[in-house]
Amino acid sequence: MTVAKGVFLILSAVTLGSALAVVTQRNLFHAALFLILSFFGVAGLYVLLDAAFLAGIQVLIYIGAIAILIIFAVMLTRQMMRPVEPQVNLQWAWAAGLSFAFLALVLWVTLRIPWPEQVSVPVTAESITRLGQALMDPQQYVLPFEVASVLLFVALVGSVAIARERD
Repeated sequence: MTVAKGVFLILSAVTLGSALAVVTQRNLFHAALFLILSFFGVAGLYVLLDAAFLAGIQVLIYIGAIAILIIFAVMLTRQMMRPVEPQVNLQWAWAAGLSFAFLALVLWVTLRIPWPEQVSVPVTAESITRLGQALMDPQQYVLPFEVASVLLFVALVGSVAIARERD
């Protein structure tokens, strides 16, 4: 087994394990911390794919902005001050059955598709420059880029407004 394969197996185990912990944790703050660990695993997988730009974006945007925003929203709400109440979902059996059926469908489709030998496209400095220009060009993606930043700001202000003391 090569070193890259071993690193891939470790990163995929960390990513999948922490993603499973995100959806099974009862404590919302702990789930957010496992989400950050899952994002780090995905960034590591991007590094293995020689996609350093995507790995950097994963760390800066998803870990540095979105995950931290989620943690702030969790910490600023009053729900964290309440004692942990038991969460009961009477439809867990249906959800588990449908999840396994969906997994079987995905595996069946994945195994039937003929996969190409190589699908990687080299990332050059020119392609990164074109991406940056496209994000800032008023005729292309500047509006969705700014709308996303305003949406994140409004979510942060909303979480502060919810958490502030009422007179």
